[in-house]
Amino acid sequence: MDSRELGMDPERLDRISRAIAADVEAERYDGGVVLVARHGEVVFHEAVGFAERASGRRAHVDDVYHLFSITKTFTAIAVLQCVDRGDLRLHTPVAELIPEFGVKGKQRVTVAQLLTHTGGMPVELPGIDPAKLGDTSAVALAVAGQPLQTTPGRIVSYSPIGAFAVLGEIVRRVDGGARPFRQILAEDVFLPLGMKSTSLSLRPDLADRRVPAVVRDPTPGIIPPAALESINVMHHEGFEMPGGGALGTAHDLFRVADALRAGGVRDGARILSRSLLELALCNHTGDEVNHIFDGMCEARGWDPFPAFLGLGFFLRGTGLFPMPFGATASPRSFGGLGAGSTMFCVDPERDLVFVCLTAGILEDARNFERMARLSDLALAAVV
Repeated sequence: MDSRELGMDPERLDRISRAIAADVEAERYDGGVVLVARHGEVVFHEAVGFAERASGRRAHVDDVYHLFSITKTFTAIAVLQCVDRGDLRLHTPVAELIPEFGVKGKQRVTVAQLLTHTGGMPVELPGIDPAKLGDTSAVALAVAGQPLQTTPGRIVSYSPIGAFAVLGEIVRRVDGGARPFRQILAEDVFLPLGMKSTSLSLRPDLADRRVPAVVRDPTPGIIPPAALESINVMHHEGFEMPGGGALGTAHDLFRVADALRAGGVRDGARILSRSLLELALCNHTGDEVNHIFDGMCEARGWDPFPAFLGLGFFLRGTGLFPMPFGATASPRSFGGLGAGSTMFCVDPERDLVFVCLTAGILEDARNFERMARLSDLALAAVV
């Protein structure tokens, strides 16, 4: 269907690829793939620049990107599927599901608190052999031995890896323990939605299309480049990291985003009930700030802004503040973010999905600005 028939201006859509091309030419980052859809139909899907600048490899729409923390969206869906089946409640204490977790003040931490980053979990990784970071059970048990950083339910403190490793282990145990978590995601989330190029591990058939994780930003405050780029050598077929290890394409990410846009279903495959999804997309953190961004705000002179977190989703909310989904996104917009490089957003009011996967990791504030600019260009194309 023509983009005009779907209420989109093709000339304005072209501004997105021109903006990325200008950034690539200026060597701000290397390239990317963007996708815009309206009413469930793709109206814009382009690759710009490089997948790997060093080798001269050009970007293609079917490139496979490290999705980093967008992985948390997939893990949250798997947890919510357990709730839909009646296997657990959002207020179930984690220690009821993983008894080893119920020590050092964590006895009352709930599943919902892990999903909303209000469980008081430490930001730091537990002391564990780096070779085991791709082992969900090993990481979850190491996290179980850590003390809390804050009182559960009081503040928002984003847990990059630990909390979602525990959530992945919860799903695995509730499932009966026979399937590894990567298989659960593959069979219960990716397969029903036709996400053929998405995996929690580096499947051999995806390896040739993988875009390497490369840091292109010298800004102070970025996660150490070596830590981000280590994902390139850590990934293998058995590696799984429920908080940040998935790989996938822009079109696959559109398929899950569009299912969420449509109330939990796409092409007849229902991944979540409408009622539970509506609850998941409510603001469950009030006006609390997300303390993972304290350093970024301090460095840029930005006022602290509300976290606006659902059950595993970032929300647009209201107000003017740095927001990757764009200043013009409607308040009910929601989506996911990944380590200075990847994003998807659903704007229910405009019935629009925007996906942006980039080669060239930026510091959080610069990535917020990049994604906000591109998101607003997509929204400006709605007529």
